[in-house]
Amino acid sequence: MVDTIATAPFDMSQVQRGARNRRTPYYAATQRYGPKGFTVYNHMYFPIRYDSFEAEFDALLSNVTIWDVSVERCLEISGPDGFQFAQLLTPRDLSKCAVGQAKYVLICDSDGGIVNDPVLTRMDENTFWFALASSDALLFARGLKNAYPELDVTIREADVAPLQVQGPKSKDLMRDLLGEGILDLKYYWWRHAEIRGIPVVVTRTGWTSEVGYEIYLLDSSKGGQLWETLMEVGAPYGVRPTGPSDIRRIEGGIFNWGADMTYEHNALEMGLDRLVDLGLTDDACISIAAYRRIRDAGVLRRIVGVELDGEPFPELNNVNWPASTARGGDAVGLVTSAIYSPRLERNIGFCWLPVEHAAEGTGLQVETEWGTRTATVVPMPFVDPEKRIPIS
Repeated sequence: MVDTIATAPFDMSQVQRGARNRRTPYYAATQRYGPKGFTVYNHMYFPIRYDSFEAEFDALLSNVTIWDVSVERCLEISGPDGFQFAQLLTPRDLSKCAVGQAKYVLICDSDGGIVNDPVLTRMDENTFWFALASSDALLFARGLKNAYPELDVTIREADVAPLQVQGPKSKDLMRDLLGEGILDLKYYWWRHAEIRGIPVVVTRTGWTSEVGYEIYLLDSSKGGQLWETLMEVGAPYGVRPTGPSDIRRIEGGIFNWGADMTYEHNALEMGLDRLVDLGLTDDACISIAAYRRIRDAGVLRRIVGVELDGEPFPELNNVNWPASTARGGDAVGLVTSAIYSPRLERNIGFCWLPVEHAAEGTGLQVETEWGTRTATVVPMPFVDPEKRIPIS
């Protein structure tokens, strides 16, 4: 008989830290504001929160928040054949993206699998930035270059550091920083600017479904200075640093690459058909032939919104949860992201299901980290389905 040995949970603060995991240009500044935890994202330390998820959610809805997203490393495609190579990566028609404009795009493999879902900014005719979720998309692009040696293209990680300014008072803060003219910047467009002599690119984008901007720092030595400037100018508007608001992004139907989708999923089963231009030729984009086949065959599964009953979830789920159509039945799907929304006063999330079980109103049993819950398939986004808030 083996004796039982009493053990304590491992202290995750003892996880190795070193130069292999990089610090962002804002790292030192964020430390002064008491982050409550970090994760590693694209090999960089990423502060996940400074207060409770609910308090940060309230700040986002009421005032203005800033958060360090320079972990979204920018894959830069440039060179005389930059446009042609960038188009190989994504099934969205880039000829419809003007210089000065940004687009939400998918980077897809030759089978239609989603390698990443960045915001793309077209910096000039042949230069594109892809702000990457945590994945190996940079290596994917460099590997693809080997299949097209005739293309004159440069692939690198741009030395830029995005930072998000989000919430209803973000326009006030940006106006005070840059003048009334910044309020003319249209949704999903960008412009060059200077903030107290610091060169930046400002975009009208964000990962919150709220009004907001992203500031791409062009001089990484100025990270602390830019952060403190935002805190100073934003003080009258209740500015506070936060991590990503999973409550708001799930309310808004924003998917998280690596959690809600991976290279095993494609745009059509995600309901992201608008990001696939089937009129592209097979030689223009490596995934477009696969998308025609997927369209013709029909998708077999969908990601849907679900509401889950019971007590509020204490936090975002840590693992995927199996979902079945009857208590004790075999799992037919997986809940990928789920959290309690204080505004809606219910638990909400995303769930992958076979198409025959994906209709609105379908009942499910979900094995959560906090016991079995009953769930119902509902429409998403859960809030502002026409996306009027971020465009306003």
